[in-house]
Amino acid sequence: MSAEKTVNGYVIKQIGAGNWWMCSAAGEQVAGPFPSEKMAAEVAAVFEDTPPPPRRRGEKDDD
Repeated sequence: MSAEKTVNGYVIKQIGAGNWWMCSAAGEQVAGPFPSEKMAAEVAAVFEDTPPPPRRRGEKDDD
């Protein structure tokens, strides 16, 4: 396995043989699997997360 690489705030990891994943800094798999590290890095370079929708007044946490 090669060393992890960070691109655009995402970590590129090899998880399994020939499976490359784009992961968050917390280690959550965001996109993949990709057949190569280069392809995963190219996706991470242009990837933009969609922010959660704004909360409405009066909404409460479900905790």
